[in-house]
Amino acid sequence: MRWVTFDCYGTLADWRGGMTAALRPIAGDRTDRVMAAYYDEEREVERENPGMRYRDVLAEGLLRAAASERVTLPDGAERAFSEHWAEMPIFKDVGPALSALRQAGWSLGILTNCDDELIAQTVARMPVEIDEIVTAEQVGSYKPAHGHWRRFGELTEGRRDAWVHAANSWIIDIRPASELGIPRVWVDRDRSGHDPSIADAVVPDLTGLPRAVSDLQR
Repeated sequence: MRWVTFDCYGTLADWRGGMTAALRPIAGDRTDRVMAAYYDEEREVERENPGMRYRDVLAEGLLRAAASERVTLPDGAERAFSEHWAEMPIFKDVGPALSALRQAGWSLGILTNCDDELIAQTVARMPVEIDEIVTAEQVGSYKPAHGHWRRFGELTEGRRDAWVHAANSWIIDIRPASELGIPRVWVDRDRSGHDPSIADAVVPDLTGLPRAVSDLQR
């Protein structure tokens, strides 16, 4: 079997758009500032608490981000991200790209920092079936730690003859995949400006992913 694995949020699902929409009724014109602060706070919470369930990471990260920007959240509003999770959009290029990969004989997996319950809400709305899912809840750690890739390697032992990882996040996915020597395609939706040389291929969205994956296997 040949596998393409993905990070889900930011690559397949529009995390930024979905969570900004969930936060705006609470934070108003300071939404963008709180969102910018949230990214750093989330990674810190995950480093401090690698066994914490992701819905609780979301809440703690939002509390810290709001505090850093001097935004007072109403009681219970720190749960806004998880409460609106099922509303997160799936990028429009996901269906065509994943369908093309499956038609070319690739199996599809997701390696996500999400927990089992929240990823189930997202996968239920995916336009293409996902064959394997590895979550932070299952491995007890958060990417960029290597637990997700090691678990996937264990799960597919004996039924894998190729593996390509595709993701938007340079820090959380592309760098650790490089450290592990896993062929990788950077789906640089955010135009982050990180070093592209550690990726085997770089595409701006999923439109060019099937071709990039095919080229890596030649």
